[in-house]
Amino acid sequence: MAAPAAATESQASGGTQPPACLLVLGMAGSGKTTFVQRLTGYLHSQGCPPYVINLDPAVHEVPFPANIDIRDTVKYKEVMKQYGLGPNGGIVTSLNLFATRFDQVMKFIEKAQNMSKYVLIDTPGQIEVFTWSASGTIITEALASSFPTIVIYVMDTSRSTNPVTFMSNMLYACSILYKTKLPFIVVMNKTDIIDHSFAVEWMQDFEAFQDALNQETTYVSNLTRSMSLVLDEFYSSLRVVGVSAVLGTGLEELFVQVSSATEEYEREYRPEYERLKKSLASAQSQQQKEQLERLQKDMGSVALDTGIAAGSSSPVLDPSDLILTRGTLDEEDEEADSDTDDIDHRVTEESREEPAFQNFMQESMAQYWKKNNK
Repeated sequence: MAAPAAATESQASGGTQPPACLLVLGMAGSGKTTFVQRLTGYLHSQGCPPYVINLDPAVHEVPFPANIDIRDTVKYKEVMKQYGLGPNGGIVTSLNLFATRFDQVMKFIEKAQNMSKYVLIDTPGQIEVFTWSASGTIITEALASSFPTIVIYVMDTSRSTNPVTFMSNMLYACSILYKTKLPFIVVMNKTDIIDHSFAVEWMQDFEAFQDALNQETTYVSNLTRSMSLVLDEFYSSLRVVGVSAVLGTGLEELFVQVSSATEEYEREYRPEYERLKKSLASAQSQQQKEQLERLQKDMGSVALDTGIAAGSSSPVLDPSDLILTRGTLDEEDEEADSDTDDIDHRVTEESREEPAFQNFMQESMAQYWKKNNK
């Protein structure tokens, strides 16, 4: 409750803080869409309505009011039919098409930042389609370059009671963290089925996780045991929140973590993005300067006055002067340069029409006499 209240106070005081973008990712069946629905209702109840974006083109219906819906822009089934694709290929292509117009989405978010302090983004159920695709990278970097962006990884707690499955989820979360390089929150969903305390214990107590692994005798358990040593550093800086999207519990703690992640973005991530933007702008400016110098050098080696005598006093024009004067010659010059002004076009046309008319009359008379003689 603290985070929405703080956002409302900032809005009331006339603050112009950019909205925090919550990018919701997760495996299929983890409860992402239900989580976004609950989050949307919670923020509305707190008097802080969010700006909601749906990026899943294959969803049958969206259980929350979406300000921007990819289905309004791209028809998923038409994409599959036109390009001869399967379900996953259709989702990837639909996202690629939508990403080409994401600059317009950014403008809509900028216009709505005075009314919404949070932007909720629901992604496709096939997590790899968004996480490892070019369109997902474009959308994520576009958001992170302008707004505080936080990745929320929704995890199905009820399916992670097995230590091997739990480790698979954590490895995927780790890969997303290092891929996006953004503040990261793990939301352990479905705590109404089973409490997430066992997972927190496994993350904080290495021995407890090893004891759980000892009950597994498969080859995968040995691999998991080795990988658990690597993830200790990952666990130490990871934000974890237990949430029930059905009951709505844990959302207050979630927004405390969101507030902390936003501060982390402003402190650590924004300076890096600003540095990258400046370096990119500098590189582009240098490239344009080099191209302009090369153009001037090439144009300088060409004789611009090839049609003028060597002793002529006419000034030599700069390439920019040629561009400015192209198509805007004086009327006197146009009259002097015209080669057809001394031709009477009316007389010329009449001289061509008269023989043609005579031939037509002769042919008509010949056809008339031929018909009568019969």
